[in-house]
Parts: sequence; C-alpha cells; structure tokens
Amino acid sequence: MKRLILFISLVGLCSCNSNAQKSNAKTYKVSKTELEWKAQLSDISYSVLRKAATETPFSSVLNNNHDSGTYVCAGCKTPVFESDHKYDSGSGWPSFDREIKGNVEFSVDYKLGYGRSEEHCATCGGHLGHVFDDGPSETTGNRHCINGAALIFIPKKDE
Repeated sequence: MKRLILFISLVGLCSCNSNAQKSNAKTYKVSKTELEWKAQLSDISYSVLRKAATETPFSSVLNNNHDSGTYVCAGCKTPVFESDHKYDSGSGWPSFDREIKGNVEFSVDYKLGYGRSEEHCATCGGHLGHVFDDGPSETTGNRHCINGAALIFIPKKDE
C-alpha cells in the first residue's frame, strides 16, 4: 500500500505544470488576448480555434462546399488549405489530402488517451483539427480532418 501511495505521489508531482513550463509557450505572429479573440470570433469558432473543441460532425456548411478557392484560418485569414485538395471523406468534417506547406503546424494531442497529430495555424496557433493516415492512397494518404468553424472559404476570382 505504501508503494502505491508513493507511486501516485510521484506521478502527481511529475505531471504538475509550473509557471516555468508555461513560459515556454510559442509566440505567434498574430497574438491576441482571450477577450480580443472572443470579440472577433463566433462562439463555435472561438471554442474550436482557441479551446481545441470539435464541432458536431456534418454541422459545417463547408463540408459540402465544392467551389474553387482557398480555405483560410478564421482567426487570422492565413491560407491553410486549397479546394483542389479537398475531398469527401464521409467523416462529417471538411477533409483535405494536404495542407498549404508552412502555414500549418503539427503537435501531438493525447486528450483521448492516445497520440493524435493535431493541426494548428502557423500564424495564430488556432486549432484546426487532426491529420490521419487513412486518406486517399492515390495522393498523399493523409486525411486532414478540419473543423469548418476554424475556416473561412475565399472563392477563386474569375480571371
């Protein structure tokens, strides 16, 4: 019993977040206070981009958007995905087989008890969604499963 108590105590001490750890947070080109983000974004976009929430599947109008154009981060308007790389994964979220290189960053998310590759806007740090390796095998094999609330669609201008 003493060993169990000691083990639980050690795990608790090792998992505590200190202010020193928090000071190592990345600084992004676009940085705002939580109040500024809340004033700028809709409730669902704020929850997704700033709190890493997931919107309800099949709830985004962007899921069925088939127009040509660019998908930009709803927080800072950085281009993150092109319509040419969008496909219907059947998952209920807008899906792409690749990101716009340099505009999306990746980290590991353990919220479900196992590691998932999480995607963030490289300009403002906003949570976009996750990338999985069950995408189209004829292209990249990746499925970027993205919350529509994290995106704004900019239609391609006729030239």
